Amino acid sequence: MSRTIIELENIYKRFYVGTPNELEVLHGISLTVSQGEFVSIVGASGSGKSTLMNIIGALDRPTEGTYSLDGVDVIAADDKELSTIRNRKIGFVFQTYNLISKTNAIKNVEMPMLYAGISGKQRVQRAKELLELVGMQDRMKHLPEELSGGQKQRVAIARAMANDPAIILADEPTGALDSSTGRMVMDLFHKLHKEEGKTIVLITHSPELAEETERIVTIKDGNVIGERRGNGR
Repeated sequence: MSRTIIELENIYKRFYVGTPNELEVLHGISLTVSQGEFVSIVGASGSGKSTLMNIIGALDRPTEGTYSLDGVDVIAADDKELSTIRNRKIGFVFQTYNLISKTNAIKNVEMPMLYAGISGKQRVQRAKELLELVGMQDRMKHLPEELSGGQKQRVAIARAMANDPAIILADEPTGALDSSTGRMVMDLFHKLHKEEGKTIVLITHSPELAEETERIVTIKDGNVIGERRGNGR
């Protein structure tokens, strides 16, 4: 039996708390993800999936509820501990890549390891291995502006893997890409899931992409309204 990596229980998120325009965006969401699972969270714009992603990614705190990530109580963590959780436990892949523009591909991949205090020699070695894994070994000295959208996203995925995180959290990772490039990026996620055993949480508005994952969690108006098996490829 694989162990639970993500455990969210009764998560509420309110904004403008205590004011007349208080807004509740998440209404008591509970969700678990097991080690090695490939799960999608799917919902339309305004469904609350971005708010939920920010909580899973330790980028924001819930108003109420409990959250355990890889055995760590995220709710109890202070800001410094949250920063460590984000650096060590979570690999982020964003729609807009979030690469550092004046820094080449290999240095971008090294960045999370730098913050984790890993030595220069080890950083370079691991970054090279990861860029090879995503098929970008011949572009490691290129700046982001010299790369296509798909190449930038592959560098971003290599960077997400840098500290061997417990989960990869991918927010609309193909949203800025054409369909064939998006296909290549999704194939890469399947490779990381199957060959590297990575736990992946994909946030998407696309039912087609969600269908490729093992489990589809549908969110609407701040509630989980359904869960079902996907094709899992």
